[in-house]
Amino acid sequence: MTVRVGINGFRPIGRTYLRCVLERAETAVGIPVKVVAINDITSPAALAHLLAYGHAG
Repeated sequence: MTVRVGINGFRPIGRTYLRCVLERAETAVGIPVKVVAINDITSPAALAHLLAYGHAG
């Protein structure tokens, strides 16, 4: 059974959570986690930049 997760807002906490999921795709008890959606008004290109570099500049 996989836990499906949506991230509401891609501010620092949302980005940190996604990085953690990408590094380790299961919970501490061994249940797989899959991020299925990110809710944010920013463009996908800007979100990718924020994920890669951690800031908008």
